[in-house]
Amino acid sequence: MMGGMGTPADAGDALAAQGHTPRLPEPTGRCPVGTTSLWLTDTSRPDPWAAGVTARELMVSLWYPAMPSDGPRAEYMTPAESVLHLTSRDIAGVPPGALSTVRTNAVSSAPPAGRQRSRPLVVLSPGFTNSRSALTGLAEDLASHDYVVAGIDHAYESFGTAFPDGRVTTCLARETRRRGEGFWEKLSAGRAADISFVLDQLTGARPDWPAAALIDPSRIAMAGHSIGGAAAIAALLADSRIRAGIDMDGTIHAPIPDPGLSRPFLFLGKQSNYTPGVGGNVTSWEHAWRLLTGWKRWLVVAGAIHASFNDLALLADQIGIDVGAGLAGTRSMDITRAYVRAFFDQHLRGEPQALLDQPSPRYPEVMFCSPDAESVWLASGGPGPELSPGP
Repeated sequence: MMGGMGTPADAGDALAAQGHTPRLPEPTGRCPVGTTSLWLTDTSRPDPWAAGVTARELMVSLWYPAMPSDGPRAEYMTPAESVLHLTSRDIAGVPPGALSTVRTNAVSSAPPAGRQRSRPLVVLSPGFTNSRSALTGLAEDLASHDYVVAGIDHAYESFGTAFPDGRVTTCLARETRRRGEGFWEKLSAGRAADISFVLDQLTGARPDWPAAALIDPSRIAMAGHSIGGAAAIAALLADSRIRAGIDMDGTIHAPIPDPGLSRPFLFLGKQSNYTPGVGGNVTSWEHAWRLLTGWKRWLVVAGAIHASFNDLALLADQIGIDVGAGLAGTRSMDITRAYVRAFFDQHLRGEPQALLDQPSPRYPEVMFCSPDAESVWLASGGPGPELSPGP
């Protein structure tokens, strides 16, 4: 379920002792949230991972502003998906169906609200082996602030994806990963193709979603976590409809060609891996940064781990699994929601966001990096001592 998760000591007892099921925090916007799922098939290309499969199938969840409804809350994931996501990561001491019991905030198939072409569209892409459900907390919050959100399950790249016909696909791409170089580049390119296809199906002449007229096709952006964040670069390069992008804690594998990429871009990552000048994964951000020629920010979060930028650190806290984060899951969810929404409000709605201009006392964990100066600006307004510019 959660990359880098520790061993859950008595996690089942901890879960039972709480007397309630795991739950996502309530969205912060004024709109009720509805959700539905689409089963999409791209017959123009074969599946990149499943030999002999001549079409690419995707499951997509849509979250959207809805009319008030007392309908049932949406399922976080199916019991079969929960079993695969927990057992594939060797997480013991937790009921195998635990993730199917997570309480969400969106109402299944609630009537959408809004005028035609009034809602910006945000596409979300999860990390490798994760399903689209891992970004539900972020998606629900954006939808409560009048966005339509499309979360994509990239088939065979998740430990478990359930389809309406009863099939549950597994992570065949992991086998390919062991066989040679170029894996991450193939993954990024394939995700970019998936995203463009989903945009076609939501904004084309005969959209697959009956309420697709809500979407303003001139205001589309994307965020992703881990390889999903890296795929945001590939998707922006491949599809001019995507106006802005966010990479949450993902090493980039798609090179940006000269003369660069001029659309707005945000890096949001953990301090331990993505502070400029530390080497390792950060070098991919440093290289991309030089080729991002438009509006850009590089933010790092103290105490965060990889799972802090999706639901999984928060759910781990509730289930009783120690993931080694220095930041509580509820806090990392607050931070992720605030900065991601500010970025989209500024670049899809034209609403300037002070949160993106300088460090905020509300979020002292968030540091603004200036890789060119090799400095990190803290919430106190000054550079961090170990990374201050030289004389």
